[in-house]
Amino acid sequence: MHDYHVHTNYSDGAFLRQMVNAAADAGVDGVGIADHCNVSPDPSAARFKRALGFNLDLTYERRREAIEEVRADSSVDIDVYDAAEMDYDPAHEGAIAEFLDEAGFDYAIGSVHELDGANVHTRSHFADKPADERRALVDRYFEKLVALIDAELFAIAAHPDLIERNPHLRGFATEDHYAAVAEAFRGSRTVPEINAGRLLDDYGEFHPAPAFLDRIVDAGLRVSVGTDSHEPAVIAPRLDEIEAELDRRGLEPVRLERIC
Repeated sequence: MHDYHVHTNYSDGAFLRQMVNAAADAGVDGVGIADHCNVSPDPSAARFKRALGFNLDLTYERRREAIEEVRADSSVDIDVYDAAEMDYDPAHEGAIAEFLDEAGFDYAIGSVHELDGANVHTRSHFADKPADERRALVDRYFEKLVALIDAELFAIAAHPDLIERNPHLRGFATEDHYAAVAEAFRGSRTVPEINAGRLLDDYGEFHPAPAFLDRIVDAGLRVSVGTDSHEPAVIAPRLDEIEAELDRRGLEPVRLERIC
């Protein structure tokens, strides 16, 4: 088992060594340090990065040195990957491609976090919008997700129905959306992940949600594993749930060398 999606203090997680040790204690063979990264030239993105401290585009070399120190420690007996979770927008694909080529990560995860100029988690932004407008925004989310997959910039597409975490966007996804995404994955090197980031919290489901995951499994698609953990204590329980789901569905997760 490999967990290809955890965060550290280089974005919004706990200390790197704590996350690696917790993954090792959980029994995984490898852990991917995939901190948030955004290279959008949009001024609003720059303000967002300053506010949250998401500066991996400026600090990835320093983090790489820290990862190398962990790898060199003989007491660390798991593989540690130098990765990034990149915010994706089709309008900024060129800037993303240029940065990824320059940075040379072991692999990159792509994510769609933004809709209508706001993070999809921002409930207040979407709460008062009419249902038709929210439905159109969910359409746009899946259009962006398909573009992310088609871009072939990423090994993994993170939490491919992130909009479900927001109750004001939940329930608008359709079988047509799922079919379009599954078809895009079928023709791409990018794979979806089984993401447990909110499984044991308020949302209470994997990403993809059950109906979406059914479509992915029925299509014979490969999946990767990501706990999307930001704290050490949650890695092991999330992995336990993922392993149970993989067993239930008869799925074998892909290994890194087969998705890079």
